[in-house]
Amino acid sequence: MAAIKRTASAEWKGTGKEGKGTLTSQSGVLSATPYGFNTRFGDTKGTNPEELIAAAHAGCFSMALAFGLSGAGHAPTRISTSAAVTLESDGPGFKVSKSALTLEAEVPGISQEEFRKIAEGAKQNCPISKVLNAEITLDWRLA
Repeated sequence: MAAIKRTASAEWKGTGKEGKGTLTSQSGVLSATPYGFNTRFGDTKGTNPEELIAAAHAGCFSMALAFGLSGAGHAPTRISTSAAVTLESDGPGFKVSKSALTLEAEVPGISQEEFRKIAEGAKQNCPISKVLNAEITLDWRLA
């Protein structure tokens, strides 16, 4: 398979705290979507980089798990994953220090041990996990 390239862009106007920006993605799902200091460090409506990383990680992991389960002969009925990305101070700046995945899945006929093994593999090997320089945890429950 050939390499796939996805793009997004950010436009920022003003200073770090008072400025405002927009994010646009290649697919158009994000189209001049607002972000700024208050959407990142407060509760103003809009998005922020950490929220987007969390969505990317949850989606990537869920898909990797679906592939892993299917490859092992277990078709999942449902996979529901949330990701909580932690942003913390790092000297004069900030860093993403953690992405905590929380998973609930319905997979008929799979044992707890086999599910754990496949889920851990998806956690380690999904492309977003590989790109993050942060601790990645997984809390799961098989229904």
